[in-house]
Amino acid sequence: MKEKTSILVIGGGVAGIQASLDLADRGLRVYLVEETPSIGGRMAQLDKTFPTLDCSICILAPKMIECYRHPNITLLTYSEVENVSGSAGSFTVRIVRKPRFVDEAKCTGCGTCTQKCPAIVPNEFEMLLGDRKAIYMPLPQAVPRITTIDKDNCLYFTRGVCKICQKLCQAEAVDFDQAPEKITLNVAAIIVSTGFNLLDPSAIQEYGYGRYKNVVTSLELERLANASGPTGGHVTRPSDGNIPDNVAFIQCVGSRSLGRGVPYCSSACCMYATKEAILIKEHKPKSEVFVFHLDLRASGKGFQDFINRAKENWGVQYIRGRPGEILEDPRTKDLVIQFEHTVGREVRKLRVNMVVLCPAFIPQESNKNLSKKLGVKLDEYGFFEAKDPPIAPVDTNVPGIFTCGCCQGPKDIPESVTQASGAAARAIEVITITAHRRAQ
Repeated sequence: MKEKTSILVIGGGVAGIQASLDLADRGLRVYLVEETPSIGGRMAQLDKTFPTLDCSICILAPKMIECYRHPNITLLTYSEVENVSGSAGSFTVRIVRKPRFVDEAKCTGCGTCTQKCPAIVPNEFEMLLGDRKAIYMPLPQAVPRITTIDKDNCLYFTRGVCKICQKLCQAEAVDFDQAPEKITLNVAAIIVSTGFNLLDPSAIQEYGYGRYKNVVTSLELERLANASGPTGGHVTRPSDGNIPDNVAFIQCVGSRSLGRGVPYCSSACCMYATKEAILIKEHKPKSEVFVFHLDLRASGKGFQDFINRAKENWGVQYIRGRPGEILEDPRTKDLVIQFEHTVGREVRKLRVNMVVLCPAFIPQESNKNLSKKLGVKLDEYGFFEAKDPPIAPVDTNVPGIFTCGCCQGPKDIPESVTQASGAAARAIEVITITAHRRAQ
């Protein structure tokens, strides 16, 4: 695995996948490291994309499969970067592959083990709205299509009983004796694309997230609207399973806040709230949908037209005002939103069946540890810092290490993909320059 023309990509979301494909198509060897059992990232959790309303997984899945089958790409899923040394043109990277307790070469992905496993736990991919087994695949379109045993919830590891999955596996793929594996790579450049997380809105107590069942986050709504999600694509209220007649979205939950959130704009919230509002209207055309906002930031191609169509064609109602408090009717579980209507200059109330919060984009907690290993600086919020945003937007303070996507700040999918291609191009420059210097 010691090739001078190799590139390491850290993070298997849409940005990491795009960068890997760009590099592999140029004939370079790519090692794509992903800490979870499957590539796909946040985009795999979405139902549709804006402003075209195309199926998200329909766009992403072919790229995931192409990445898996590409002869120049080696997927290292369920793996983490342990140590990095060296400099541009010759980095030495040590990677730890965590044990799946399933032989990747033998597993056929038939799913028999997941059906029969008796241990049931909340499903992280479904935003804890659904369940999974202790042996599982994180999503139906998982790549690679290989099961993984959750050691913390497996009855064999916690109680010393069971082993049903091993008994039923005809491929004899289950191996409880697997141990972590360490791999050393020599790469010319590194691209970081570790993605983002969402702010926990339970800290903003007046909105009732975590106390009121019918207050959900935007990503939870994506899973409810998705046909492969926990409700089979029916947007239902968590409290009673009924389809809501009216839904309110609240923008900037933790964004643009100097108190209990972050001061920056999360960039994509205005547009994905509009998309999700249209999804609700698609599922139930007679429903009422309200979007509370401070202002609408529609800066991308076709974005303002998308909002106009939501208003004119779908009847989505935009309300300029910040909700101050949400109260729950204990009998019906409906929600009463008290808000300041900044246009009418008055305090009003709105009763709805369900509220969707749009939380701030925040950096991955793992960025702190990874930045130390790479020697790359983080900004004041915890995102990877660009060397010079206008001139060198994907470069870092360490030559040969580049970033792309939401690991360096909030952005939408098209911008993340564009940055990924830019990071791949810069990595190729490193290889070209290094080769030229060696030839002299």
